[in-house]
Amino acid sequence: MKNFFIITNKQKDEDLKITHDIQDFLKLHNCSYKTQITNDISGANDCYTNPRDIPEEAECILVLGGDGTLLQAANDTLASGIPLIGVNLGTLGYLAEVELVNIEDALMALIEDKAKVVNRMLLEGCILRNGEQLEAAQALNDIVLARLGSLCILNFNIYVNDMFLKGYHADGIIIATPTGSTGYNMSAGGPIVEPKAELMVLTPICPHTLNTRSIILAPEDTVTVEIAAGRDGRTQQMEVSYDGKHKVTLVTGDRIQITQSSQKAKILKLNKVSFLEVLHKKMSET
Repeated sequence: MKNFFIITNKQKDEDLKITHDIQDFLKLHNCSYKTQITNDISGANDCYTNPRDIPEEAECILVLGGDGTLLQAANDTLASGIPLIGVNLGTLGYLAEVELVNIEDALMALIEDKAKVVNRMLLEGCILRNGEQLEAAQALNDIVLARLGSLCILNFNIYVNDMFLKGYHADGIIIATPTGSTGYNMSAGGPIVEPKAELMVLTPICPHTLNTRSIILAPEDTVTVEIAAGRDGRTQQMEVSYDGKHKVTLVTGDRIQITQSSQKAKILKLNKVSFLEVLHKKMSET
């Protein structure tokens, strides 16, 4: 690889020292690059990378930040088909696999085409109101329905392939990919899944029952979450978010239909260690 597009989260690289070091290394090895510096990863905007800004000759997108930065970059640049790799400037960094201590070795491996492209499953969530589609969006990590505003129990009805599965009384519902299993899903007590797998994990958030567990579903399944009426038949209001962004308000009667996306996120992998070794290391750090 000789052509790179760099996305830097300035909240993680405040003085841009790491960005400049990477630029200098690429320049030293006769590589071309274009850099985008972003300050807005707070969720105020739905995206911060315009695919039109990516050079046509780019072969790799280097993302400097944490897993959240990489998730947003993956969504923003999905249409380009260019693989991404993350430089971890955050905390755990399950997705951003390159650590600062070995950044030059990683860059050299990329230049020498030693990286492997792995495809990661995406979810697509289609919002329906009165039978009409409002909008659809994709997520690499998860689609989450959670309360909006006051503390209250939310009521959901879950259907799988149009068959009623269960009614939930909870603070929310997470539908995660294997990639997203180590995110909010894990924090909510859901299972950790090998990221190369293709399946969906449905995990309630703080369910108000003693026997509710996560449910593993096939990738070809269609999960429909219906917003039920609240206590005494009151209208409920909640929020759905895709990878923690692109938030949409839902009300009683709305549905969101979740399926596996026809597209895949392309992630570059350098480490030869197994997912279980990475998981052991990350869990030992916390």
